[in-house]
Amino acid sequence: MSPFASLSTEVDKSNTIITITPLAHAKLVELRDAEPETDRLGLRVEILSQPGEDYRYDLSFDIVTKAAFSDEVRTIDGLKVIIPAKDIDDLENAVIDHSESQGLLIRNPNKPKAPSVEGLVRDDEISAQIETIVSTDVNPALAAHGGFVTFAGHDTEGTAYFTMGGGCHGCSMSRQTMLEGVQTMISELVPAISKVRDLTDHASGTNPYFS
Repeated sequence: MSPFASLSTEVDKSNTIITITPLAHAKLVELRDAEPETDRLGLRVEILSQPGEDYRYDLSFDIVTKAAFSDEVRTIDGLKVIIPAKDIDDLENAVIDHSESQGLLIRNPNKPKAPSVEGLVRDDEISAQIETIVSTDVNPALAAHGGFVTFAGHDTEGTAYFTMGGGCHGCSMSRQTMLEGVQTMISELVPAISKVRDLTDHASGTNPYFS
């Protein structure tokens, strides 16, 4: 036995990270088979968005042997899937689906990471209180509209900052929802916070189904 055998780490290849529905699988195989070098190709699933932005994805076919050493490669019903190391946590338990009206779409149960904004505090007791309220009260209420908020921090002067995603991203009613609904819940339960601000770039919110 190699003296280095005990240092190796086994990767659980049974965890496919993402799920592909039968309809999506059939469509992806059809698209793959229309490409040259079909037998060498895998579906690369990558997140293009930055922290604080709603998820934006890129699906493309790449040669599997050219995947980076840190990429995870899985096989789902004969289809190779390549997932960059940076996106594994954010894609865990996501589902790729397909419909005639929307084409390929990704349903992701994860929430985008909070943006890093200079000058805002995210690691104190007030932040912990806000995070709890967001997860137990705010986001369950917004979920009925297919949306959610992500806490970005507070300025220690009474203002908490958020980004909005899902059905709230790009929605004409999102600012009103933020200022009235979210502000009311936060300010009532956290006396140190009197108002909220929305950091979302709503101009980029084009498809809430990719959420």
